[in-house]
Amino acid sequence: MQDSCRPRASAAARWAPLARFIEIEAQLGHWAGKRRATAFLYEFVRFGVKQAWACLFGGIMVGLLIATYAVYPRQAVLPRYDFLFLAALAVQVGMLYFRLETIEEAKVILLFHVVGTAMEVFKTSVGSWIYPEDAFFRIAGVPLFSGFMYASIGSYIARAWRLFDFRFTRHPPLRTLYLLSVAIYVNFFAHHYAVDVRVGLFVVVALMFGRSWIHYRVWQAWRRMPLLLGLLLVALFIWFAENIGTLTRTWLYPHQQVAWSMVSLGKLSSWFLLLIISYVMVAAVNRPEPYRS
Repeated sequence: MQDSCRPRASAAARWAPLARFIEIEAQLGHWAGKRRATAFLYEFVRFGVKQAWACLFGGIMVGLLIATYAVYPRQAVLPRYDFLFLAALAVQVGMLYFRLETIEEAKVILLFHVVGTAMEVFKTSVGSWIYPEDAFFRIAGVPLFSGFMYASIGSYIARAWRLFDFRFTRHPPLRTLYLLSVAIYVNFFAHHYAVDVRVGLFVVVALMFGRSWIHYRVWQAWRRMPLLLGLLLVALFIWFAENIGTLTRTWLYPHQQVAWSMVSLGKLSSWFLLLIISYVMVAAVNRPEPYRS
């Protein structure tokens, strides 16, 4: 049987602009591997570069939020939200055209856009948060660029999955994760009218993922961490990005309409549950492979 952990071709080969650097990078890695200190530094830098590449779409979106808040004319004919929507579309088309993104990743982004926008329409209708500016490209009270913010989460997971060659130990069965995702998504709507069962959902998540480990390669050696810890760290960075979103008044929670304050840590739990849905969607496409030492 072929070992599923046998080294594969560089993940950079999937993105044409990076493929030309594979040989140069291999030579640099050969030089760095001759000494322990340079090998550690090289792997550390390599980890940062891979994370930056995985965050490409999300990083561009956060950059657009900051830039338009700082310099976009308030009285422009084209509202800021519509500019963000058109800019996000242009970024998406450009990434596909220049092969900075694969078709599979684009499909994941589209799915996230639909799922995220549907939830946004409901949440804004019940006053969970608002978009204070006008927009032409909108559904109810939701500007269409907002779906790209959810899509950037799916883009990150899909790209990181390939870049770090994810493998798993004791990964939960996908069919049970599908049921969990449906329950989480339904609770985002139902808790406004019935009992909020998120505590029970956290218990289920802990039971299903508690023994799962994610294995990944930054360079040559395999590293690992508890899968729950990895998901929590991603949710934490999403929470940081949400604070940027509210600081730039792109969307606001009720307590932020008079003066800005940080998004409560309680929202981190919501992002964690939403991240579970995001992870399951990507896992359904990529099909988790087992790690064999």
